[in-house]
Amino acid sequence: MIKGKKAKWIRKSHRYLGIFIGLQFLMWTISGLYFSWTNIDDIHGMQFHKKGIVAQSFSGLISPSLLHPSIAIQSIELREFNKNPFYWVNGKMLYNAKTGKLKKGITKEEALAIADKNIVSGLKAKEIQLIKEVGKHHEYREHLLPAYVISYQEPNNLKVYISANDGAFQTIRHRDWRWFDFLWMTHTMDYEGRDNMNNIVLRVFSLLGLITVLSGFLLWYISSPTIRKIWRKIKK
Repeated sequence: MIKGKKAKWIRKSHRYLGIFIGLQFLMWTISGLYFSWTNIDDIHGMQFHKKGIVAQSFSGLISPSLLHPSIAIQSIELREFNKNPFYWVNGKMLYNAKTGKLKKGITKEEALAIADKNIVSGLKAKEIQLIKEVGKHHEYREHLLPAYVISYQEPNNLKVYISANDGAFQTIRHRDWRWFDFLWMTHTMDYEGRDNMNNIVLRVFSLLGLITVLSGFLLWYISSPTIRKIWRKIKK
């Protein structure tokens, strides 16, 4: 049975560890509750996506082999901007599918048309900007750049991101997603980039949390009258 100075040291260690990591324990609990009580589809903005989108059909398209004699085609996709067809070739070149003319990215008007095609009706755009770089904490991190960000007159501060190079609809961001993202950062403790689950801070606090819990069990063990009675019987 642990007594005296050792027991006192365990109590002090447990108390100070609890104070040190208590706030992080609270954030883990709050973020965990938020994650479990929210619908992940709503967080991803599925309620803003238009349902039943039908791909437009085109005729009179030129053969991809006629685009440019020096192009060796590895991949090709048919894209539509403002009811005009385009080939997205090899993941880097955009050609008009009727004229074969090379297109250097999309315009703001085309980005707005792409957004309107993919999100629910009735939303009014208030601003559109071209972004070429973002920080590690930006809500559009790890997506294709450059991109157009379209802000809407909507209570959830809705923003839609469209790739400027190929016109791909990238993602939707809104108020609930931003809360989720902030709490995710506090949960993973990746205060540099938010998404790294293997960072050293999380590992250290996880170990300290384990030590705190184990020291609590140990305190119960050395303080329990029942355990003391058992030890007395064993000694007799």
